[in-house]
Amino acid sequence: MSSKKILVMGNEAIALGAIRAGVRMAAGYPGTPSTEILEAIAKHNDGRIHVEWSVNEKAAMEVGAGAAYAGARTLVTMKQVGLNVASDPLMSLAYIGVKGGMVIVSADDPGPISSQTEQDTRTFGVFSKLPVFDPSSPEEACEMIGEAFEFSEKYQTPVLFRPTTRVCHACASIELPEAMQISEPEGFVKDTMRWVIFPRTSYLNHIRIEKRNAKLSETLSEYKRNFILEGDKKKGIVTGGISYAYTREVLPEGTPLLKISTPHPFPEELAVRFLKDLDEVLVLEELDPMIERQLLQIAGRRHLPVNIYGKLTGHTKNAGENSTESVRADIERFLNPAENAVSDELAADAPASDDIPELPVRPPVLCAGCPHRASFYAVKKAMKGKKAVFSGDIGCYTLGNAKPLDMVDTCLCMGAGVTIAQGLHAIEPDAVNFAFIGDSTFFASGITGVVNAVYNGNDIVLVVLDNSTTAMTGHQPHPGTGKTIMGDVAAKISIPAILRGIGVERIYECDPLNLNEAVNAVREAAQGSGVRAVIFRSPCIAVSRSEKCCEVKQETCRKCKVCIRELGCPAIVTEGDSVKIDATLCCGCGICASVCPFDAIGEVNCHE
Repeated sequence: MSSKKILVMGNEAIALGAIRAGVRMAAGYPGTPSTEILEAIAKHNDGRIHVEWSVNEKAAMEVGAGAAYAGARTLVTMKQVGLNVASDPLMSLAYIGVKGGMVIVSADDPGPISSQTEQDTRTFGVFSKLPVFDPSSPEEACEMIGEAFEFSEKYQTPVLFRPTTRVCHACASIELPEAMQISEPEGFVKDTMRWVIFPRTSYLNHIRIEKRNAKLSETLSEYKRNFILEGDKKKGIVTGGISYAYTREVLPEGTPLLKISTPHPFPEELAVRFLKDLDEVLVLEELDPMIERQLLQIAGRRHLPVNIYGKLTGHTKNAGENSTESVRADIERFLNPAENAVSDELAADAPASDDIPELPVRPPVLCAGCPHRASFYAVKKAMKGKKAVFSGDIGCYTLGNAKPLDMVDTCLCMGAGVTIAQGLHAIEPDAVNFAFIGDSTFFASGITGVVNAVYNGNDIVLVVLDNSTTAMTGHQPHPGTGKTIMGDVAAKISIPAILRGIGVERIYECDPLNLNEAVNAVREAAQGSGVRAVIFRSPCIAVSRSEKCCEVKQETCRKCKVCIRELGCPAIVTEGDSVKIDATLCCGCGICASVCPFDAIGEVNCHE
């Protein structure tokens, strides 16, 4: 790969940096904001890299571990909640170690913008005793990923790499250096004392890891991406990750700055050099007060007379993401508290008319023509007047919670709907308990829950919303699509066959866009006991879109607005007293025509 300057997204920069570093295995599970990393590796693969969407993050971690045991440089990608799924093998892997460099990208999502939680991978690094690299920009991420591989290989440990959403999805012009010269993997060398985890071995390895991390703290104090910018003030700023980029934009001249790129093990000696001549320090970081806690511990151990401010003291917010504006305000309050107290008072006394109105809240909704809307509506119609609970899951179909559908009563994490429904039924057996799950999620984390239900003789109705893709994260293939991330034809794994193999005997398959058929299938499945399954099969509109669309016949329409009240499809709009369908949004699913009591909606050719 020749040296050149290119404009790329942060995730592609990470991918290109990993390719340059000689990665030979890349595995992961799609999850925003990390998804595009693996896709970019597949795009730029010259054939030397094994790239796969694994069935879930745990599988990806274990596949990656095997490759690293054989001496190959390995990249495993996921989002922060995916790290929870992968934590079982990772915690043991931290004790076992690796031979080839192994970097685990866990992309954090401050906000959160597209996640269930705001958990902080840096804290997981402390918990697992693994080194953490925290890039502050796409350019730095591209270079740092190579350094993380070298670090991993040198110390024979997995390394966590923590880009956040703004690093992953920002675009930057990067200089791509020549590819590194990496030797071929040695292959797996049998050594049960090293690769087989025994309690005694783990005890000895724990001692070794604690000693290693203490030494790494010294080593990382000299790491070039941890550094001090000198100043002439007695107040300083400490920051890392994307917050460093915001800080550099607004930092007043002469303000000392400490940048932390490896929050664990923490570069203590560098921090001491920074703190010893200062009176006060403000820490700017996203999510957990990780850097702040480390500085407090260091100041206490070293008896440094410096006050540390941040999230723990209420000087910065303790949730959500930072921005250039929020960082500027935090720094101004810190450096000039008296002036800002006056300005805060004036702002409080200002008339309400001077306030800038907040932007309207625009909650996400199911797309116009989404088959999930039809699936939810069919279940709702079939269960009208009956006691039923609807356990949901993570994916596009979580949006079924929005009114007027209001069909998601619980949502915890991927795959949990299947098992939560079982717990609900154990306590409230007179209710019909439905568990909704998507096709991709079924493979990722639903199968175990179904096995649990069959084994324990539970009574639930499993509803698989099969739209032939992993829609929420950008239409990645999965085991049921018959192709891989590289576009190769693969075994198309049948969900009904899996269910039958598990022991589910009553399986109903239908098209949710055929409303009568779908309602009847649900009614039949709701009868009786045991585990029953309804598979609603209809492709995502982004995968397969009809040439037809629907139109309201104004001469027949009674303006009852049943179509709007029942479905909430964004393509159905009002214009004065009239109800119309926006042809630019409509996908011709026809559910609105099935709902209309006056047969006032018909199908037309969109291109007429």
